[in-house]
Amino acid sequence: MDQQPAATSQVLVLHGPNLNLLGTREPEVYGHQTLAGINQALTELAAARQAALHIRQSNHEGVLIDTLHEMRGQVQGLLINPGAFTHYSYALRDAIAATGLPAVEVHLSNIYAREPFRQHSVLAPVCVGQISGFGWRSYILGLNALLDIIQNS
Repeated sequence: MDQQPAATSQVLVLHGPNLNLLGTREPEVYGHQTLAGINQALTELAAARQAALHIRQSNHEGVLIDTLHEMRGQVQGLLINPGAFTHYSYALRDAIAATGLPAVEVHLSNIYAREPFRQHSVLAPVCVGQISGFGWRSYILGLNALLDIIQNS
């Protein structure tokens, strides 16, 4: 029997508001991939990279902040699609900064090619990077980048 190596990296994945509607919500903007499909792809990538994911979606800002607080000290990185909280949630920004975790912000659409209010992220300054515009693949690119940072530090 083959032994699977134990996961060496623990990553928190947070999905913000309305992402539970992926696949049916404005597919011309966000694509046809469901959140369950994205989570499956992320889980498979994490397993191949010897990492484990802790995944949470919420439409409530406080739940995302509470999850960050609860997982502090248990994970080595954060992959987050904050949805509309990107543009105004200083509370979420402060929670990310307080964890001290390397964080990668991802977006399905290219936020810089959209409405002016969507072109600014209050979270970006506390993240190591941001990936947008590649549809569901933004998550894959973001997780690979985050795991490179975690596993090569």
